Amino acid sequence: MPVKQVSGRVTLTHAKGSSVELLLYGATVISWKAGTITEPQPIERLFVSSKSAIDGSKPVRGGIPVIFPCFGPPSHPEHMKLAQHGFARNEVWKFDSIIMDNDEGVSVRLTLEPTAGITAKYDKPFHLAYIVTLAEHQISTDLHVTNTSTSTAYPPDNLEFQALFHNYIKAPANDVLVFPLQSKSYFDKTEASEEARNKPKVETRAGVDVRQFTDSVYEDAGGKYEVTWPGGGVEITVRELKDVVVWNPQQVAGVKMGDMEDGGWERYVCVEPGYVRGFAKIEPGKTWIGQQVISVIHHERRINQL
Repeated sequence: MPVKQVSGRVTLTHAKGSSVELLLYGATVISWKAGTITEPQPIERLFVSSKSAIDGSKPVRGGIPVIFPCFGPPSHPEHMKLAQHGFARNEVWKFDSIIMDNDEGVSVRLTLEPTAGITAKYDKPFHLAYIVTLAEHQISTDLHVTNTSTSTAYPPDNLEFQALFHNYIKAPANDVLVFPLQSKSYFDKTEASEEARNKPKVETRAGVDVRQFTDSVYEDAGGKYEVTWPGGGVEITVRELKDVVVWNPQQVAGVKMGDMEDGGWERYVCVEPGYVRGFAKIEPGKTWIGQQVISVIHHERRINQL
């Protein structure tokens, strides 16, 4: 069975051996295994901390958490009752349907609508659909956000939100390079003062590393990124996700995380496409779709070879 659902987990299996596992809790992908053309044996491509809860008691530390409707601490007036990163990653989603099941790939749809618990802290009408698609060498995640308001008032009852895919890419953090981000404007959230955190910088590096504590939000970043390390890498292409966050806590911040395994920060880099500078806006009855496709890089590519 290419799609299997057991105890709140959904497993997708491709005919060529690649696989994806996701939880209904948070719609969080917790495993993506894929090989390459030269090394076809599937290997794990995502990092999940061994100390992370995956029982639905708290958001998963790793995989691909879905962030909606706010990134970080809430800043929009309609989001002020919400916790950091919103609620999508710690609500139980509904398994809706199998969309595709053939030799090309396997695809499923999960959905989330307002519950009494959500409405108590966020009273905007919405419908979320999350589509996860597995191909032999890639995974794609599509978030469909619909403003279900039926209001005809003016000004329109717009839905304003942020959204992000918090990818934990399994990789040797001290050897990773992320590009092309050179000349892009970014905000450095590791700065000590709020003034410095809100002052834009310009990226001068051809390849961005995370050998030091890194938490950088690149604005209007281009929509196509490569994450490479000796012997491997992935490419991320996106649509409607104009920004990208590059994050690794390193030891200085990693040791403060109760659900981070010892030395875990050495085993991943977060490259997180999102709409997080400003807010996406949808009119009543309209739908916004944010998509990412993560593909295995088949042949080693380092920046000095490009």
